[in-house]
Amino acid sequence: MSTYFQPQKYPATEFASTGATDEALPVVVVGAGPVGMGVALGLAQRGIPVTVLEAADQVSFGSRAICISRHSLEVAARLGFGPELEKIVLPWVGGRSFYRDEQVLHFEMAHGDHDVRGPMVNVSQSEIEQIMTDTLLAHPLITFHWSSSVAGVLRSDEDVTLDVDTAFGARRLRARWVVAADGGRSRMRELAGIRLQGNSYQGNYVIADIHWESTLPAERMVWFDPPSNPGSTIIMHQQPRDIWRIDYQLDSADDAELETQEDRIRDRITRHLDWLENDVPWTLEWHGFYRAHALALDDFTHGRILFAGDAAHLVPIFGVRGLNSGMEDAETLAWTLAAVVHGTADKSLLRAYSAERRAAWQQNVDNAGKSTLIMSPGSHGYRTTRDAVLALATTRPEFGHLINPRQSSATHAHLSPLTWPVAEGTTGVLPGDPMEDRRVRVTTADGSVQSSLNRVRGTGFAVLGVGVDPAGARMIAAHASALAMALSPETVRAVVVPAPGAAVAVAGAADLTVLDDPDGALAQALGASAGECFVIRPDGLVLCRVRDLSLLGDVRDHLKTATAPALGVVPTHTETTATPDELLRENVWMGLSEALDQAGESDREGFLTRFALLLGSQSGRREFEEALAAASHVSGKVSSGTPRHSHADA
Repeated sequence: MSTYFQPQKYPATEFASTGATDEALPVVVVGAGPVGMGVALGLAQRGIPVTVLEAADQVSFGSRAICISRHSLEVAARLGFGPELEKIVLPWVGGRSFYRDEQVLHFEMAHGDHDVRGPMVNVSQSEIEQIMTDTLLAHPLITFHWSSSVAGVLRSDEDVTLDVDTAFGARRLRARWVVAADGGRSRMRELAGIRLQGNSYQGNYVIADIHWESTLPAERMVWFDPPSNPGSTIIMHQQPRDIWRIDYQLDSADDAELETQEDRIRDRITRHLDWLENDVPWTLEWHGFYRAHALALDDFTHGRILFAGDAAHLVPIFGVRGLNSGMEDAETLAWTLAAVVHGTADKSLLRAYSAERRAAWQQNVDNAGKSTLIMSPGSHGYRTTRDAVLALATTRPEFGHLINPRQSSATHAHLSPLTWPVAEGTTGVLPGDPMEDRRVRVTTADGSVQSSLNRVRGTGFAVLGVGVDPAGARMIAAHASALAMALSPETVRAVVVPAPGAAVAVAGAADLTVLDDPDGALAQALGASAGECFVIRPDGLVLCRVRDLSLLGDVRDHLKTATAPALGVVPTHTETTATPDELLRENVWMGLSEALDQAGESDREGFLTRFALLLGSQSGRREFEEALAAASHVSGKVSSGTPRHSHADA
């Protein structure tokens, strides 16, 4: 029996228009996807009433986004629906890629004993939305209107008027602020007269969810040019309750309309599962279709209309950055908009939101773009080099890193107008970096108890001092208290790690959390020296890192005006997880691909021959002969068409 999730339907909502003499609604959120609901939860958490408009009568149907990053789970925990979400997810840590029937990559995402959560989990977007919907409907400050679509927008300097089509006739709502989170085909974007800018990639993918009681492991599996579907690329992911997501690429000559019919989809999947020696029945539950895009608005703020998620930007799906990036949008927009609504910050804070999140989109595109050039190369040059990389990787595993999907990780805000500079040479966790959750021990009057950094620092700001003495701890607590008064109702918590041998009192210190770090693991992870202090934003990014604790008194004024001090250097990481040899191969791959695209169609073989002669003449005879042998060995290989991995070892 199928376990596929079926969303419940909700009756259309009847509501009155905002009268001419009525006070404008504080915030209206258009779109009840994960991003819109995330913004609503974050605002309500800060005491702001929110009205949510959703054109449909249920949450989305189908898996859509399924890979949820560790950082998004942290966001979910801070927004209040994390515990329910984590009950139903399926964790995974890595994956395998195959060229025809040969494994060419086995990767694992970073994870360690200090992590509170694994690097990635799978669960359908539909189920995430249902959990979020249940949380919203139970919140007293959130009003939810189903079957309510925006038909018109009228803007002024003070508010936004929305014409809304409902089952009960036309309604008109007036709001001080409107958050447009109504997806990639945003009606709000259309009504505002603005368009996404950027690139769309060649290559169409069919996506399908099947119920299949397989014993294959929960990992990302990809086949390039599999014998089951020659010329195609197939991706498989397991979801909870024996649901599997299968994505496969269509050939450029395929008729997309024909290939998205159910009989064609069943045929493609059957051929692949039969090739995997499957003898377990399966059922097709849902299917869809997509292309990869790298598009964004130039500015995410347009007067009192604020754009977030797919309404503001689209990223290629490879590396699973869409929903994960959208959750970052939601949390950042929630605290910045709340500060403006409460009057604790200028509207310039929203311009900082726009600058940060558009820069985050660029980070995602830079990484996902490389994955897309492997998964769905859109030119002759990149198709040629992709196939060559795959072939080489069967015998030269050092080329496998080029196939790595570069899974989603939290973006940084180094160039944000909010981010404070640092002293030159500072290393470790820098301003603008995400402060990852990790296991910690909290000192209490009865001894130490296990907790996590995310739980300790709360849902608002946190001031974290490392290696401080009692006087420093008192100063941090005082600054945190003053900042809390200035930013109210935003919360501010003080957290300290005492210096070795320092006795920081915990009895009765309700305004101070003391962490036990006897081996210095936390200080080492942060790269912090004794007495340093980090101010952490509600969305988990580090705002500033200071050695002079008196500078904490300047945080409030800089937040209010969305500025940062001018002294110091822009924080940036120069290190990379890639080795010099890996960076060299990546540069060769991309440079050769682009050179091939620039070569004349009739001169491609000649270009490659001249290129090989030039490189060969600069190599030693032994190296040249070894390279010739390696290339010849690969070109002579023929796939057997028989899978070399069983259900047990795939």
